[in-house]
Amino acid sequence: MLLTLAATSLVPLMRQPQPGGAKPLQLTDLPRFARERLDLFGLNVATSMLVGADYERLDRLREAADKASCPCLVLIESEPQPLADEDEERAEAAVQRLVRVAKAAHRLGCNAAAVAVAGPDTEDALVAAADRLRQALQAADRLEVNLLLMSHPGLTAKPDRLTDLIKKVGGFRIGTLPDFQAASKTDDPAYFLRRLTPYASGVTASSVGFVEDKSGAPVHEGYDLVEYAKVVASVGYSGTLAIDYRGKGDPIEGIEKTRDILKTAAGMEGGKE
Repeated sequence: MLLTLAATSLVPLMRQPQPGGAKPLQLTDLPRFARERLDLFGLNVATSMLVGADYERLDRLREAADKASCPCLVLIESEPQPLADEDEERAEAAVQRLVRVAKAAHRLGCNAAAVAVAGPDTEDALVAAADRLRQALQAADRLEVNLLLMSHPGLTAKPDRLTDLIKKVGGFRIGTLPDFQAASKTDDPAYFLRRLTPYASGVTASSVGFVEDKSGAPVHEGYDLVEYAKVVASVGYSGTLAIDYRGKGDPIEGIEKTRDILKTAAGMEGGKE
């Protein structure tokens, strides 16, 4: 597995000076920072970080990523989309939004765009969401961009329902983007990860905070990063683990602790198996 970075982890460093007084990071600084400072090998970018961006700005980010050997891999739609909505106008707007996200992902050089589907857990909603996703996939397929679905309260809260939706959509460009924190909130986190990871084109290794054990080593709070990484590996997954530190304090420290724990868990050297 390859360790990468969810760029949202660095948003605090884009809003204020870095530790030591360095200037706030710019969007185009992120690939080199991830590769050289954090020893990570790619970026997942959220649409919330690209508000107002035109193609020229997307091209600059892609060029920076290419130069740093830290490519943009997944563009994540930050807002759940009402693809299962009964209101045809709202649903059509969601389809068009997803098409635009796929186009931006292609421009950035990403191989995938990710989205959470908003809607109730009903059969009618499942059928409607599948139909709308197939419409968006027509555009994504022409761009050679995969669409990844994230778990979300309602229709896709349970892993079996998310896989039902994927099967209903059909095709080889539809998959999942499992998330450690989302798994931790379910009754059976291991089942959640085992069920969704075989469909995954990426996994989000989210972390929320650390304490020290008796030896002074960092231990993740709330759920076991080591166990989750082992579950993901147990189903044969060999893709990317995108570190997404969502806790308080210095994000660099949080990212580095997450990275070091995951390297140890997966027996990685330099972020690779």
